[in-house]
Amino acid sequence: MYPVKFEYVRAKSIAEAAHLLEQHGDEAVALAGGQSLIPLMKFRLSTPKYVIDISRLSELSELRYGERGLVVGALTRHVQLAESPIVAEHYPIMRDAATDIGDVQVRNLGTIGGDLAQADPAGDWGPVILALNAQINCVGTRQQRTIKAEEFFLDSYTTALEPGELIAQVIIPAAGPNSGGAYMKLGRRSGDFAVAAVALQLELAGDVVKHCGIALGGVGPTAFRALQAERMMVGQNISEGRIKEVAEVIQDAAAPISDARGSADYKRAVLKPLFRKALEIAVKRARREA
Repeated sequence: MYPVKFEYVRAKSIAEAAHLLEQHGDEAVALAGGQSLIPLMKFRLSTPKYVIDISRLSELSELRYGERGLVVGALTRHVQLAESPIVAEHYPIMRDAATDIGDVQVRNLGTIGGDLAQADPAGDWGPVILALNAQINCVGTRQQRTIKAEEFFLDSYTTALEPGELIAQVIIPAAGPNSGGAYMKLGRRSGDFAVAAVALQLELAGDVVKHCGIALGGVGPTAFRALQAERMMVGQNISEGRIKEVAEVIQDAAAPISDARGSADYKRAVLKPLFRKALEIAVKRARREA
């Protein structure tokens, strides 16, 4: 099937892209890597009249690490994050996600900004940036603003972006000295969307959890933080009893639906082993054992 006829415009600047998106409103979409948008257009699940190509805006392509953390431009491709030594050293949870997104073509062309703007509840980057307590810098015709990751996803395929706004950067806070994280997902096959997923980032002070971020994907209308589970981890030793209690809370927090990827009961059930594995890997990484 072919897309509905549309007008293609290559934006020469962020300002032009924002202006065009605001001017045409719901009839326009931004094209980054195209790995989410183009399939939807081919199946006519998305029928924009205007496609605004932002893929060559170099201002959106930076990837740098400093004292305040990691700055990831919206057009940073999955493969760049998968192969970045900085990401591997400081944020291995991001490498986990980047290496298991789609196939080679998707990883080479797809972007973190496009993935987040798509807001697929089974997408990979949503849980990861939530667990990392990230912020999203957005630009528009009237303002620049920063949105907390936990306030960005409003519903399935719906974000807090306003008409004319683009994701410019994702800001990941600096990781502490004894930090580690992991992203674990169950897909029907390698690289597939998540049947269920757990992203976990923690910082240890000896054997005690100093900070913990836990987010779930594929088991609700959006990716979301398991806040009660986070609170139960902080200030505690990681004991078998505590792990069981937190796993139960994580399972109870999920609100999956039955679909082609699996039944709601199945999705809820696999969260426990995913959490256990993510925690095991995160602790080893925090202790520099992995």
